[in-house]
Amino acid sequence: MKFITVRELRGRPSEVWSKLSRDKDLVLTSNGKPIAILSAVSEETLESSLVALRRARAVAAVEVMQSQSIAAGTDKLSLEEINAEIASTRKTRRR
Repeated sequence: MKFITVRELRGRPSEVWSKLSRDKDLVLTSNGKPIAILSAVSEETLESSLVALRRARAVAAVEVMQSQSIAAGTDKLSLEEINAEIASTRKTRRR
């Protein structure tokens, strides 16, 4: 994966676009830290690229939730315990 800085993007955008068309993906950095991913698309691939990106973000979010559940021990709750937790939360929200 190639990296470019915000300064490069501001100062030499045509070089960045050339790199993007050649490499297809670039990581944009600010102060040495990644802040964005630039990914080459066309009119034909825009929608499918957005769908794929959103799907990947959703999968990553589910993985984080699963890891948090395991760390908290809530992955071992029984169905009855889950239903009791849902009922308790709903009761609290009604107030």
